[in-house]
Amino acid sequence: MSLRKTLITATLLSAISAPAFAEEVKIGVPSWTGAQAIAHLLGAVVEMRIGGTVEYVPGNNATIFQAMDQGKGDIDVHPDVWLPNQESFTKKYVDEAGTVTLSSNPYEGNQGFCVSKDFAAANNITDIADLGRPDVAALMDSDGNGKGEMWIGAPGWASANVNEVKVRDYGLLDFIEPIRAEESVKTARIKDSIAKGEGYAFYCYKPHAVWYMFDVEMLSEPTFDPAKYVMVQPSDDADWYEKSSVATKDALKEVQIAWSNSLPERSPAIAEFFERFALTADDVSNFAYEISGKGREPAEVAREWVEANPDRVDAWLGL
Repeated sequence: MSLRKTLITATLLSAISAPAFAEEVKIGVPSWTGAQAIAHLLGAVVEMRIGGTVEYVPGNNATIFQAMDQGKGDIDVHPDVWLPNQESFTKKYVDEAGTVTLSSNPYEGNQGFCVSKDFAAANNITDIADLGRPDVAALMDSDGNGKGEMWIGAPGWASANVNEVKVRDYGLLDFIEPIRAEESVKTARIKDSIAKGEGYAFYCYKPHAVWYMFDVEMLSEPTFDPAKYVMVQPSDDADWYEKSSVATKDALKEVQIAWSNSLPERSPAIAEFFERFALTADDVSNFAYEISGKGREPAEVAREWVEANPDRVDAWLGL
């Protein structure tokens, strides 16, 4: 065979074997550490095992769900949907509009309020009601305004809205000031309060890096009662705060990914991977600890995990 024929044959074979288009995905990245970890794990599998391209797009829940609903590829996937916290979004886009798919492989989440073990032991704090004791509130007052501070979540979090209502309905507003700030602020405050022997309370949840970083414990709350858990989110009603009433612990959560229904047409291999993707709460806690606790880059942690767990990745890819 001549050199010319050899080159032509090689070119044809290459064209036949090459995919018609490159798989690509834009992954929404909410602000909390667990979501960032999962987002980069999804991206690492796409890049390392599927050979696709990935773009990470920061955004809050509303922005990510709206983009998935539009189906234009601006954002294709939400990496960490907490239910029922984000139920207003899943009802609108999954159940009603039918433009978003919710994974059927959730992990379990547990939400509550925490203090350090030393602060709890020194002041006999075991229940959320104890934060309403004047002596305890005074120990949590770092700015001298007469109220103890409690971090309830970051701006844009549905859970922060729930927690704001809880502070009111648990009768704590006269003693506790609910604070919204980025999670990094909360982490720094926990570290500082423990170092100084001060009181501090904060919204906490499992899985999370905090359980590996500090000695903290979750306070008891009234047992979950759906009759006492009426939560209206701002996305549903401007008068959400007045129309909500929450005086009970949250039910255990189901946490999973969600993706735009337009994704399978554009990137079928990635969509099939998303359908099989599944993590445990321990997986997510470990990821979060590597990122928040050790200060590592999420992308580095994700790629390292993919290389160390080929069998689990194979299962996600149907191999």
